[in-house]
Amino acid sequence: MSTPARAAPVRHALLVHGAGGGGWEWNLWCAALSARGFHAHAPDLQPTAAGLAATGFDDYLQQVRAALDALPRPRTLIGASLGGLLALRCAEAADALVLVNPLPPAPWHTRRPPREWPARVPWRREARLDSTRRALPDADEATRLYAYRHWRDESGAVLRTAQAGVAVAAPACATLCVASSADRDVPPELTAELARAWNAELWRAPSPSHVGPLLGRGAAELAGRVADWLSAR
Repeated sequence: MSTPARAAPVRHALLVHGAGGGGWEWNLWCAALSARGFHAHAPDLQPTAAGLAATGFDDYLQQVRAALDALPRPRTLIGASLGGLLALRCAEAADALVLVNPLPPAPWHTRRPPREWPARVPWRREARLDSTRRALPDADEATRLYAYRHWRDESGAVLRTAQAGVAVAAPACATLCVASSADRDVPPELTAELARAWNAELWRAPSPSHVGPLLGRGAAELAGRVADWLSAR
């Protein structure tokens, strides 16, 4: 009797950043994944030719789908914050899914307080080093300075769509949810509810901030653990 062929391991990863950020947010993760034999891709989400204010959620979604389709299977999709919500909408084309403090889809979106978003959210223009320090309490000063210099403006239309609630199907692939211990943007209890609803694995990250799992002092270690989790799938 012949031995069944073993499934190929996941070795390609697409990492999707959050609002106001860029692929640079994943630098530590890409290094950790690459050290473990993964081919990691972390592109910047791009505004349309009509400009950032005219860019919509579906414009970003098309970019994520195209980038994911360009990777060989098996492949994993990793998203943080807004990138997590975009990843959820593309989960059917992934073989594993990792969500870091993801913006919640419908119906959980109602659990976050509403906000008003202008056509162009001026996060680059209004960036301050002091506010970046507060956003990254668990990062070193060099990382805070780098982040302060790289924040970018964001499309208000994209954020309004996310706030209004995006419908997604429960992921069919292996899914890992990572929740910061004291995230004030996406409460960890909310991410835990998503994980329970989808029978996903849940990890509690010690980071107290929304982007700390990507940029904080424990980010490289966390990324290594995620790489091991993916290798075991």
